[in-house]
Amino acid sequence: MKKIFIAAIFLTGVLGACTKNMYELNKNPKQPENVPGEGLFSNAQKSFTDLMTTPNVNLNIFELIVQFWAEITYPQESQYDLGGRNIPQNWWTTLYRDVIKDYDQAKVLIRQEDAFSPADQKVKANKLAITEICEAYAFSVVLNTFGNIPYTEALDPENTTPKFDDAKTVYYALLDSLDKAIQTLDPNYESFGSNDLLYGGDVSKWIKFANSLKLKLGLLIADVDPAKAKSVVESAAPNVFQSNDDNALFQYLSAPPNVNPIWTNLVQSNRNDFVPAKTLVDTMNALNDPRLPFYFTRDPNNGYSGGIPGAGNTYANFSHPSDKTKAPDFPSLWMDYAEVEFLLAEAVERGFNVGGTAKQHYDNAVTASIEYWGGTSADALTYLAQPSVNYLTAPGDWKYKIGFQSWIALYLRGWDAWTQWRKLDYPALQKAQNALTDIPVRYTYPINEQTLNKDNYVQASQAIGGDDVTTKLFWDKY
Repeated sequence: MKKIFIAAIFLTGVLGACTKNMYELNKNPKQPENVPGEGLFSNAQKSFTDLMTTPNVNLNIFELIVQFWAEITYPQESQYDLGGRNIPQNWWTTLYRDVIKDYDQAKVLIRQEDAFSPADQKVKANKLAITEICEAYAFSVVLNTFGNIPYTEALDPENTTPKFDDAKTVYYALLDSLDKAIQTLDPNYESFGSNDLLYGGDVSKWIKFANSLKLKLGLLIADVDPAKAKSVVESAAPNVFQSNDDNALFQYLSAPPNVNPIWTNLVQSNRNDFVPAKTLVDTMNALNDPRLPFYFTRDPNNGYSGGIPGAGNTYANFSHPSDKTKAPDFPSLWMDYAEVEFLLAEAVERGFNVGGTAKQHYDNAVTASIEYWGGTSADALTYLAQPSVNYLTAPGDWKYKIGFQSWIALYLRGWDAWTQWRKLDYPALQKAQNALTDIPVRYTYPINEQTLNKDNYVQASQAIGGDDVTTKLFWDKY
């Protein structure tokens, strides 16, 4: 009897223990219940980089639009078919859902973090400012792709029909947010550390990046508001990138899942969907460009050749993207020193007080690009000495010279090249064979906005002059 009693007590204790810890059985130890703000920040950085880098034709066809690449069997995207794969919807959704919303939620969570000491408060302020810079950059990409966009009501999950804000008003608000973030950043204190996948939490680098982005956005409005552009550019110029060491570089890894999406789409998928475009390759051949072997492989004739945009090209007949660019750990650039120097050259030509001459900045830009890709300073000097490249003797006006060379330097940064081309109108690209429209200067609004947010969509479409790929954005005056 005594043994039975003891066993009963033991069993009751076991059952009691199980009951007390039953809730623990429903927890997944590998899935955190509360995501830290730093984690959302990192995720947004990667999602943004993946989107801007990927050649996946369901998301990003800017390499095709600016004629860096041409397609093989299925040339529809080279012909500007945006609707067949619902490309605008995918671009829009990724930016709002996977990038901007994560940045916004990261700010909410970071604000809730304890910061008892003055030093902790400074670190917290740095985190919030850097997140604000990244969010402003992402919003600028949405705006400069579509025009009027949801902004003030964009991030309310309860509002499924947000209004579209005027693009110019949003643009100036983004400039204000950059100014506020720059003023907040204190390089004497830490920020995200290793959770920052660009700069490892280096606040001084973020100050340079924010000013470089401000420079870029300021010059985009130079044709429609030169006074505002001058003010923005001149305030940013003293604190922009000074060398390739400042490049905003996202370093991918050598093994999945954190690999460059170019590798995923070209190598891992074992697909041969793209070749370099004849437009770019012929240009670089004519200029004896030292970046050719870093951009492309040699063709069967031991030269460099590209396919025709919009045509069905044969993969085996042409050069291909280089092994360097198809490596899984090939880095992606948010912005680089070469782009900044081209922008400064443009600023000088527009009469803005940024120091230096247009030629000096142009030479710095070309040299930085060649050296970044693997060439030498001697290669750059030889290239720049050619009358067809030298800033003093190359053909065309300053827009032609800067537009032409920055287009070459922005290879594999299709969206940025597209935006620079829309601003300067050079090089003078011809629309692809069998094109459905003229070369797009904007994406049309997503189908979901047309159907689920119809009233606001109609209002936005009318406000910008029509929901067409040929409707120019407010800053695209010429």
